[in-house]
Amino acid sequence: MAIKNVGVIGCGLMGSGIVQVAAQAGFQVLFVEATDELVTRGLGRLRETLEGLVAKGKLEAKARDDALGRIAGTTRLDDLKGVDLVVEAMTENQALKNETFAKLDRICPPHAILASNTSSCNVTALAAATGRPGQVLGLHFFNPVPLMKLVEVVRTILAADAAVAAATEWVRAVGKTPVQTKDATAFIVNRLLVPYLLDAIRVYEHGLASLEDIDAAMKLGCGYPMGPFTLLDLVGLDTAMYVAEVMFEEFREPRYAPPPLLKRMVLAGQLGRKTGKGFYSYS
Repeated sequence: MAIKNVGVIGCGLMGSGIVQVAAQAGFQVLFVEATDELVTRGLGRLRETLEGLVAKGKLEAKARDDALGRIAGTTRLDDLKGVDLVVEAMTENQALKNETFAKLDRICPPHAILASNTSSCNVTALAAATGRPGQVLGLHFFNPVPLMKLVEVVRTILAADAAVAAATEWVRAVGKTPVQTKDATAFIVNRLLVPYLLDAIRVYEHGLASLEDIDAAMKLGCGYPMGPFTLLDLVGLDTAMYVAEVMFEEFREPRYAPPPLLKRMVLAGQLGRKTGKGFYSYS
């Protein structure tokens, strides 16, 4: 199946990135937001990002205009009735996602693939909420979407080979590298990354070393692009704790349990860069 028209649900941090890379790759993209104000804000964010690339000499003005010409926004889920692929990039709420996929199943054409950008929700449950379980899968992009090359293509036990192949080819078409993974909590990257981040917090809690020295040790000793605390602040401590809780609920292994310090920082509203303070201060 040739994918030409793409729908994206949500135009926040992840959604806008998916819209951007799809439009720059030549696909017509319609994103859905909850209100007209959020649609306007999303379009403004996309224009600002693309204009920034032009200013830096990384994008031609014509390519910017062409990409913007392929993007439209709406508040109506029903407007996705003509798309070939939907990528859902909403908040990590299983019940809300299940409800949305059931609606998409009624709205979208029979051939359309329904994908979720989820990092922690159950993709099989999303498939089971529809009448087309073979055409439901996960497409887990990474933040920031325009820069990060990886996409985890998440296959459920219900997925059809043709749908997985078409979605994988689309991932390549938008300039990303796909990796295949089964639908198991946290997939590949977070299954390995989250315990590492939680262990870093425990090491700090136990007084082994300072934040700065732990970050420097992992950067210089392991060649990581950033240390665990810099990464936690970038991802958001609330997000990290949510994923850890989902993993602990699934596997009941102590290494997935959020450390006490992480819980208290989230309760205190110290969530990282987005609040101006996490493990480091950004004021």
